Amino acid sequence: MSTIAERAAAPRTLPVPTAGGLTWRPWTREDAPALAELMHTIEQADGRDWFTSADEIDDLFGAPVFEPAADTLVGLDADGAMLAHARIERFPTDGVDLLRVFLSGGVHPTRRGEGIGTDLLAWATARARQALAASGTDARLAGLPARISAHIEDGDPAERRELLLAGGLEPVRYFANLRRDLSAPLPVVGLEPPLRLVPWSEALDDAARLARNDSFRDLWGSQPRTPEAWRAYRSAFAPEWSFLVVDDSVEYEGSDRERPGDETVPPGTPYVVGLHMAGRYEHDWESQGFRAGDTDLLGVRRAYRGRRIAAALLAHAMRRFADDGMEVAVLDVDTDNPTGAPALYAGLGYTKNDGSTMYAVEL
Repeated sequence: MSTIAERAAAPRTLPVPTAGGLTWRPWTREDAPALAELMHTIEQADGRDWFTSADEIDDLFGAPVFEPAADTLVGLDADGAMLAHARIERFPTDGVDLLRVFLSGGVHPTRRGEGIGTDLLAWATARARQALAASGTDARLAGLPARISAHIEDGDPAERRELLLAGGLEPVRYFANLRRDLSAPLPVVGLEPPLRLVPWSEALDDAARLARNDSFRDLWGSQPRTPEAWRAYRSAFAPEWSFLVVDDSVEYEGSDRERPGDETVPPGTPYVVGLHMAGRYEHDWESQGFRAGDTDLLGVRRAYRGRRIAAALLAHAMRRFADDGMEVAVLDVDTDNPTGAPALYAGLGYTKNDGSTMYAVEL
């Protein structure tokens, strides 16, 4: 098999966008509020009722693999107003069997149709290829497959799909956004000892990460989270709505129980076998028309599936959401999830609201 450096076919220089007569520069952390305003305008024009916040943009600057000078662009007019943006998102490579780069970007609705989006996609794809090719300098990574991807929401303009197709990306995976009305009767699902549901805590955070890595090991496209990646992007994290299931019969022995590359969890730490990590996106409540509790991550170790752990976690979370005045519970799911998650959610009263598609080029 050829190396990723060969397969990426990275250009030596990046194609600088010329359409629209804009001036281009990388993002800075100080740009977060203005970038959020631009993204809000773009997302609203696309018919979305949820938006990217300035805090979420600021999160990017604390991510473990983020070089804004190389991986971002913002386009400004003669008055300095931001009218277009693009970035690539890279991921840590410890313990992975797939190299990934994610593309995102957008153009202000008043400047569409000028070719700016086409130029931005060309730049982002070329930059992604450079980043992947650079991975080939590590002998552990040189032979791994790679994916360049982007997401399209079901309600996005058709032109966006056409743009990705023209750029060589094809639809490869479908996701559903699910909602559950919390005014309807809520289920009660218990656990039998030695399983026990406990609140999330800082002391159990790394044990939860390792449980997540085992839980998602057989899910399409998923890769293990490093400690740095696990703790990134937490501006919306809701610890009061996050819960874990531990097995009191297991004495944790450390990283030899986990995938290579994971750090040792201190002896005596409860063995986490299931996790529910939640988000609180208050900036979306007005536009959505309801107060929502978001399940950002739900997982159960493979050896513990079939014991109603996920159902117990979700049922408990829904009750906590409702107790805190939330009206709706929200989560996303891969429609081809092999663990039976879609059937679990349907059985607990979740229904599809909308969805998205991942477009990708495989290398």
